[in-house]
Amino acid sequence: MEESNEDMLVSEDTYLTSGVHIGTQQKSESMKPFIFKVRNDGLYVLDVTQTDKRISTIAKFLSRFPPERILLVSARQYGNKPIQRFSDIVGTMCLAGRFMPGILTNPSIPNFLEPEVVIVVDPTADRQAIREAVNIGIPIIGLVDTNNTLENVDIALPTNNKGRKALALVFWLLAREVQMNNGKIENRDEFEYSVDDFEQTL
Repeated sequence: MEESNEDMLVSEDTYLTSGVHIGTQQKSESMKPFIFKVRNDGLYVLDVTQTDKRISTIAKFLSRFPPERILLVSARQYGNKPIQRFSDIVGTMCLAGRFMPGILTNPSIPNFLEPEVVIVVDPTADRQAIREAVNIGIPIIGLVDTNNTLENVDIALPTNNKGRKALALVFWLLAREVQMNNGKIENRDEFEYSVDDFEQTL
C-alpha cells in the first residue's frame, strides 16, 4: 500500500477505520490480485489503494449512463440504507431486500425494470440479479470480498461487502464521485452528506 494519501479519495486511515480492508477467512482464485496480506487470525486483508482506484473508475463509468437507468441491488441488510441513500442522491433505481425473479427479464410483471447497468452489493447474495443482468446483456458492477468469485462481474470493486461502516463509506464515496463527474457539485467539499447518512442502523 505504497500510494500516498494525497492521491486518494479519503485517507488510508479512513478506509481502515471503516473496515473496508477486512476480508474473510476464504479467498477465491480470482480475488488474489486484490489481497494485500493474510493476518495471523487467518483473515485475508484487501489492498485499499486498489479499492480507492476502483471507486474512481466506477464513478466515471456510471456517469456515462442516465442515473435513472442505473440499478443498485442488495439482498444484504447492511447494504439497504447505503444503496437507498445513494439512489436518493444520484437519482438511480434501487432494490433492497429480496430480488423477485423476472424483474429484469419479464416485462409482464408490475415491478419490471429496464436498467442499463446493475450494481450488486454481494455477487453471492445477489446472484438472481446477476443471472438476469447476464441474460439481458448489461454490465454488472460487483462489490467483491475475498471469498467472492468474479464470474459474471464486469467491474469488480474489492471491499468488505458485509460490514456496516465499510458499505456506508464505499457508497458515500461513490455517490460523491458520481455527483462530481455529473457536474452536480464542483468540488468534493460541496457534497453535503456525511458517511453516517449512509450507515444502516442496527
